[in-house]
Amino acid sequence: MRVFVPTLLISAWAAGAVAAQSPAPHDSRMHRLEGAVSAERIERDIITLAGFGTRHTLSETSSDTRGIGAARRWIKAEFDRISDDCGGCLDVFYVSDFVEGEPRIPERTEVVSVIAVQRGQLDPDRIVMMSGDIDSRVSDPLDAISDSPGANDNASGMAGVIEAARVLSKEKFAGTIVYSGLSGEEQGLFGGKIVAAHAIEQGWRIKAVLNNDMIGNIAGIDGVIENSTARVFSEGTRATETPEEARIRRFTGGEVDSPSRNLARYIDRLADAYIPNLDVLMIYRLDRFARGGHHRPFNEAGFPGVRIMETHEHYARQHQDLRVEDGIRYGDIVEGVDFDYARKLTALNVVTLAGIAAAPPIPADVEISGAVSPSTTLKWSRPAGRASKNLAGYRVHWRRTDAPQWTNSIDVGDVDEFTLENIVIDNFFFGVSAISKDGAQTPVVFPGPAGSFGD
Repeated sequence: MRVFVPTLLISAWAAGAVAAQSPAPHDSRMHRLEGAVSAERIERDIITLAGFGTRHTLSETSSDTRGIGAARRWIKAEFDRISDDCGGCLDVFYVSDFVEGEPRIPERTEVVSVIAVQRGQLDPDRIVMMSGDIDSRVSDPLDAISDSPGANDNASGMAGVIEAARVLSKEKFAGTIVYSGLSGEEQGLFGGKIVAAHAIEQGWRIKAVLNNDMIGNIAGIDGVIENSTARVFSEGTRATETPEEARIRRFTGGEVDSPSRNLARYIDRLADAYIPNLDVLMIYRLDRFARGGHHRPFNEAGFPGVRIMETHEHYARQHQDLRVEDGIRYGDIVEGVDFDYARKLTALNVVTLAGIAAAPPIPADVEISGAVSPSTTLKWSRPAGRASKNLAGYRVHWRRTDAPQWTNSIDVGDVDEFTLENIVIDNFFFGVSAISKDGAQTPVVFPGPAGSFGD
């Protein structure tokens, strides 16, 4: 479909499209979901998790009150309780495997994660996942005995996952939402590796992983106390990129348009629209400098994923024995967590999960052409069957190549091809998103293998 629009009208039309991206029904639900997230419930859950004494991966598993075994059984019981409240809407189970011979897991140990699945109504095989970590540690990564409350790292993220399940389980969505408590993070990201392998084995079509690791601290080691920003880390190129795909990217672009990076842009947009007093800082890096988190195993398995976390870390409160030394209090205790801030970042996850799960299928097979031409054409595959039942149409996006966010867009209707007349392909980056009948939008998909979210 070729549509001619006078160049001077493009900017005005695009500005109008951006200003009206979310019709009232979707907006109303998103604001309601944001308001339903409770700081009090998150506080209660963080206190409970910290109260298990230690949640070290190698710690006690038979006790009902101490160790990682008690913690994971409590998390499963909470998911089961949430499922009972929604008439059995969650499928709750463990995913585990044994690990041994590793620097931080020398002896044979079962690494057990807790999973709760909320099946979608139209496209149940399409998944968006939120994860938090169950385990904690002190200074010695092999110390499974000492008290390690792990209040912020990472009871805050785990409590956020449980709270998201409470809020979103009361709703129905087109796609599936998975809530996950992952173990073994501090010992080498083993819970994520095991669950990612399980997802591949089961044929899960994971379109986004939101890894929450430390979402409750507002007082940084840099002396800054601030609660109005959050960081979202995302890889620039896909970890699974092949040499041929790298060659294509070299000539067509995509270094800053991996699906994970466009997921980060999506989260940033939702923060602006629905989370009061929260600005997302998109960090163009897989994770913090030379450090890691539980989204990485999913990236390495080919799934888009990001890390959502506080802006100002306090290293005296991470991976530390509980002590006072030279007047400084060390250790990750409940008093170091700001529950209102944890609520805000949990709400950011809630609207992101809801936005992706409520949207139609993410555009697939996006292609672009227009070399040595005054115009640019994008093509994509339109889904068939029940999965497309809520599809209203598509939105074409473009931005200057040095712009961090998508700045221009046009709603093009329920088509599978669109030409932007007199928009030269050399000067912009382009993408496509899908829109539901009530206004939910997918992340933007950059053309070609560099930006693909998969089938």
